[in-house]
Amino acid sequence: MRPLSHPPIEDLRPEAILHALSDPIRAAIFAKIMQVGCVEACSALSALGDRVIPKSSLSNHFKVLREAGLIRSERHGVEVRNHSRWAEVEARFPGLLSGIINAYASDAGSAPRAAEMARPA
Repeated sequence: MRPLSHPPIEDLRPEAILHALSDPIRAAIFAKIMQVGCVEACSALSALGDRVIPKSSLSNHFKVLREAGLIRSERHGVEVRNHSRWAEVEARFPGLLSGIINAYASDAGSAPRAAEMARPA
């Protein structure tokens, strides 16, 4: 099994983050990871609202988020646990994630605001 690669915080690029979060499904996945602190199984996010995401698509969404530096994924046996890198990204690019997540939240009307999700779980 190939090791999971995570970019160092100093190599993160704002355009990679913007690309990763430009997809509403990836933004919802990232928001869910931030809300719960750690997602222990990718399949826990296979259903977002009334939409079911195929496993292959879900794997790709996690890869894009990981390569953009938004999440850290760790293998534990057959599971992959995903953690938000919110604090690291926010320290490098202050306000970037808050602005994006708040824009999605205001669009959705009932989604949690970034300040609520940034709190450690």
